[in-house]
Amino acid sequence: MTRLVIGIDLGGTETKIGIVEESGRIIDKSIIPTKVFEGRVAVVTRISEAIKELLMNSGLSQDSIEGVGVGSPGSIDHDSGMVLFSPNLPDWTGFELASMLRTLTGIRTFVENDANSFILGEWAFGRFKGCEHMIGVTLGTGVGGGVITHGKLMTGKNGYGGELGHVIVQPGGPLCGCGSHGCLESLASATAVVNMAREYSKRFSRSLMYQSAQLTAKVVFDSAREGDLAATMIVERVTDSLAIAIGNYVHVFNPEHIIIGGGMSRAGDLLIDGIRRKLPRYVMPSFNDTFHVSLSELVENAGITGAASIVFYRHS
Repeated sequence: MTRLVIGIDLGGTETKIGIVEESGRIIDKSIIPTKVFEGRVAVVTRISEAIKELLMNSGLSQDSIEGVGVGSPGSIDHDSGMVLFSPNLPDWTGFELASMLRTLTGIRTFVENDANSFILGEWAFGRFKGCEHMIGVTLGTGVGGGVITHGKLMTGKNGYGGELGHVIVQPGGPLCGCGSHGCLESLASATAVVNMAREYSKRFSRSLMYQSAQLTAKVVFDSAREGDLAATMIVERVTDSLAIAIGNYVHVFNPEHIIIGGGMSRAGDLLIDGIRRKLPRYVMPSFNDTFHVSLSELVENAGITGAASIVFYRHS
């Protein structure tokens, strides 16, 4: 019988919920507004109701579900499923998320950092399924990371390990949300791209970037694709920062694959080609042919399948 789990991609704006088979196929899914401002109890109650509705619509009972996996922003206690700290979910510090969701649904629940769940999703369902040495980097509002080494998720002593978005790539660089300066997140996230574009607005007021109704990272990359000078300068800065960071990851972890996901990975060749072109500057020659950098092929459903993979990983 096919194993079924529920994957929950918990985001600051919206939450995606799906019923996932062991093959990675999503049977059914729904997207609900997170409404963080209503408080954590209201958010989790809404999620539990959405799970019950999904099961009912699919003709499934809760007994047919092996477990619930939640990919949550922030630092997570892996054993208890407690959210220790989450900058985008202000009142969730010390919140026993797994316990509450299990109580509401009657299904055992596991919680993992959302970037860790991304690399677990690649490990379980991606193009390099089962790879024992791989790194995931997610480029979205922030920059997240996850590391699998010897087939195991690397979490560190307190479960905080793998914060790849907070390696320093430009000492004294832009202020990061973590309070430090020059982190990869402050130079290669979608937020950073928009911030850089705003900084360039006076110097390059006629740039294509400022002709759109809303300034987004996608607009910046699209403008660069059209040959816009200011946008190209920003993309070069982003890919240079990523190449520096990935060079460091290669030296520290010696991975076989580095997989880039998150919304900004949709920039495609403009992003990946720039990284690949610059990487040799930052990697020792002896490492040159030991790794490969690629874009995730799970982008649209990566959050749901990644969260589902938490359950499969814990019981593989």
